[in-house]
Amino acid sequence: MFIDDTIAAIATAPGEGGIGIIRISGERSLQVAQEIFKSMSGKQIEEYKTRTLIYGNIIDNENVIDEVLVAYMKGPNSYTAEDVIEINCHGGFISVKKILELILSKDVRLAEKGEFTKRAFLNGRIDLSQAEAIIDVIKSKTDKAHEIAQTQLEGTLSNKIRELRMNVTELLAHVEVAIDYPEEDIEHITYKTLKDKAEILRDEIKKLYDTAESGKIFRDGLKTVIVGKPNVGKSSLLNSILGENRAIVTDIPGTTRDVIEEFVNIKGIPLKIVDTAGIRETDDIVEKIGVKKSRESLSTADLVIAVLDSSRKLSEEDFEILENLDKKKAILILNKVDLNQKIEEEKILQYVDNDSIIRISALNNEGIEILQNKIEDLVYNGEVKNSSDLVITNSRHKDALNKAYKSINDAIDAINQNKPFDFIEVDLKNIWDYLGYINGDTVTEDLLDSIFENFCIGK
Repeated sequence: MFIDDTIAAIATAPGEGGIGIIRISGERSLQVAQEIFKSMSGKQIEEYKTRTLIYGNIIDNENVIDEVLVAYMKGPNSYTAEDVIEINCHGGFISVKKILELILSKDVRLAEKGEFTKRAFLNGRIDLSQAEAIIDVIKSKTDKAHEIAQTQLEGTLSNKIRELRMNVTELLAHVEVAIDYPEEDIEHITYKTLKDKAEILRDEIKKLYDTAESGKIFRDGLKTVIVGKPNVGKSSLLNSILGENRAIVTDIPGTTRDVIEEFVNIKGIPLKIVDTAGIRETDDIVEKIGVKKSRESLSTADLVIAVLDSSRKLSEEDFEILENLDKKKAILILNKVDLNQKIEEEKILQYVDNDSIIRISALNNEGIEILQNKIEDLVYNGEVKNSSDLVITNSRHKDALNKAYKSINDAIDAINQNKPFDFIEVDLKNIWDYLGYINGDTVTEDLLDSIFENFCIGK
C-alpha cells in the first residue's frame, strides 16, 4: 500500500437501503470531490466549514447521477488523519456503484480491505489494539462484547500496555546502570530492586493474561454442543434455550440427522449452540453421517451439554457420552424429570461431579433458567462479571502476553541466581518487544496485512 495515494470505497453494506456512503481518503480527496460535485448554493466544498453536510448533486459530464450530501473532513482531524470526503447518496446498488466508478476514473484507486483503518494506524491516530477493537465493535454479538470492544477502542488496553512497557523501561534502566557501573555495593542493591519490581510486573501481566479465556468467549462466542442418544430431548432443549421451535421434535428416533447451529445470547454471553444427531449405532446411511458429525462436534466443543433421559436406565450410548466428558467443560442434563425416574444416578457420579448435574423438563421449560445460570458461572468463573478491569479478547494479544509472562519468569530466575546483568537485559528486552506487538510499536508489515485482511473494504 502507498500511503501517499488517494483511495476510495463503498463504506455501507451492499443492498438496498436508505443511505449509501462512499468514502475517499488521501491528498486528492477534495480535488476529486470538487470535480464531480455541484452544490445547490453554487459554492465550492472548501468554502464551507469542515464537517458540514453540503447538499447538491454528483455530476458526470453534466448528467446528474444522484442527489447527495457531501461532508469534507480535513486531515489530520479525520478517521484516517488524511483529508477525507464522505458522499451520502441514496442506498442501492446502482447509485453507489456509479458514483464509485466515477471517482475511480479520477486517478483514485479502490481501497484494499481495512485500508482506511490501516491508514489511521500508520498515521498515528490509533494504535493497533484500537484498530482491532474497531472490527470487534462491528462484529460484537452481545451488549457485553460491545462494551468490552468499545473500552478497548477508547484506549484502555493501549494505556495499560504503555504502563507495562514503562515499567519494563524502568527495569532496563537499573540493569544498564549496573552494567555501566559494576561497583560491588551497587550490585547487591540492584538485584534486590530488580526482583521486587519484576515480581510486581509479573503479577500485572498474569492478571491481564488470565482474562483471555473469558474474553475470547465474549468475542467469538462459546461453541456449545448438545449431545445425547436419540429421543432424550436434545431438540426440545435447543428450542427451550432459543425460545422458538427451531428444531423438529418427534418421538421417532433419528429425527435430527444433521448438525443445527444457532447463536443465542445468554446473560450477555454469546453461545453458538449446536444440536447434533443422536449418538447410536444405525444402518441408515444419512443418519450414520449425522452421528459421525456429532462425535466430531463433541471433540471440538468449548462446552458440552450432555443430555440423558432420566426416565430410562443408562444404556451403552449413555456411557459412551459420559466417558467423552473427561477433560471437557461440561454440564450434564437429566431431562424428563416430569416422568417416573429410572436412571441410576450413582453410576453417573463416577464420571461427573454432582455440581455439574442439572435436572430439567425441556418439554415443560422447567430448569432452563438454572442451566443459564450454570453457563454464566462457568464463563465468568467468579472473576470477570463484577470487574471493571480490562478483558483480553484477541488471541494475538493473549499469545503476546503469554510470551511476555514466560520472559519475565526467566528474568526473575536469572535475578534469583545472580546471573550477569546482560542475561537479564535480554529477557527484559524480549518483554518490551512482546508487549509492543499488542499496540503495534513492534510489528511487521506481514502481521499488519494479516490483521487488516479481516476488515471489510470500506473500513
